[in-house]
Amino acid sequence: MKRGNSLAFIPCTKPLATSFVKGWKAFGKRGFLTKKIPFRAKVAFPYPEVRITLPSPHFSTNTGLSIISGELSEVLCNTPLGLYCQAGDFYVDPKGSVERALVTHAHSDHARPGHESYLCSSPSLPLLQLRLGKKARIESIPFGEKRKIGKAQVSFHPAGHILGSAQVRVEVAGRVFVASGDYKPDNDRTCEEFEVVKCDRFISECTFGLPVYRWKSEESVFEEMNRWWHKNTLERKPSLIFAYSLGKAQRVLSGLDPQIGPIHLHPAAYSFLEHYRAAGVSLPRARKIVKGESIDHSHSVIIAPPAVEDSGWTKSFKGCKKSMASGWMTIRGPRRRQNLDQGFVLSDHADWNGLLRVIKATGAESVRLTHGNGDALARYLGEMGIDGQTLENPSMAKGPEQGT
Repeated sequence: MKRGNSLAFIPCTKPLATSFVKGWKAFGKRGFLTKKIPFRAKVAFPYPEVRITLPSPHFSTNTGLSIISGELSEVLCNTPLGLYCQAGDFYVDPKGSVERALVTHAHSDHARPGHESYLCSSPSLPLLQLRLGKKARIESIPFGEKRKIGKAQVSFHPAGHILGSAQVRVEVAGRVFVASGDYKPDNDRTCEEFEVVKCDRFISECTFGLPVYRWKSEESVFEEMNRWWHKNTLERKPSLIFAYSLGKAQRVLSGLDPQIGPIHLHPAAYSFLEHYRAAGVSLPRARKIVKGESIDHSHSVIIAPPAVEDSGWTKSFKGCKKSMASGWMTIRGPRRRQNLDQGFVLSDHADWNGLLRVIKATGAESVRLTHGNGDALARYLGEMGIDGQTLENPSMAKGPEQGT
């Protein structure tokens, strides 16, 4: 590896180099692919923003590149486009545009448009089709079914985040890596129960990777929610609950008591109801809010995505009481900043205890952490004798829809 003018030059296969360059340019970085090299290529990245380890000074045309916390990985490597498996030539939850994408779930910060083909779990298929459109090439396989892709064997396993959410198990030459995607090992009546998958390396999200985040049971949260709604009806004030349109909105709906009053949904959340019901999820009756419709909402509860919180749509509910269902409601700051009347601590991600419980159960020799407070959790894992490190990469950053 040569360094000059703050650049790191990396010999690798030309297709992989091209992928790196595309991904890097997508994030506003400067990268280039040298020309007139038939079998190998050099990629330039600003150093030291990418930590690089090369296996040896000599490289065959099949050499792969790993940037998982500076370590070589023969199963999955972290790239600017996302987690990449060279043995199968596919990505997990990639950004940019790739030929083959394995998608953990249908949230827009994981299932992105523009890829040539997609593979997901069977329950996730209708949600992805709704999200990505009819032209997208999407294939699905049942949970637990193994699929051979190149020299890699892959399978999807329930993640408990939202309906159809999956962990991706990748096996190459006897080594097993699991990319968790977003997950939750707690009870949730609207999605499949989380499944522990044994592996050598566990690539885990840690959105709420601090000890302050510890969830109560969803039953107790629903009781709080219904009491708050009932109190508002006595004051003849509409009750608004902000919750992400896919996953969280349906989970909130499942816990509401229709005996209190009418339940209404923003169109963005309502569009997913038929797919949840088709999957066997029991949900109370709810009406879609229709623009321009004149209805007395004084006894109603309305579920809407956080994106409309300060919009004219929300302001049309005069005198309403506003709340949000999110793990971030654990701390007072977000609640005050968003001028909410109530916050309900209901998350679709693992809390501190859930993260530790799952990580231990996988039996993984090493853990790589994404999407959150990785440094604190990595230090704690180290004290427990587990090799825990964070993944630092633009492709790992959470987007606006994270089902918190």
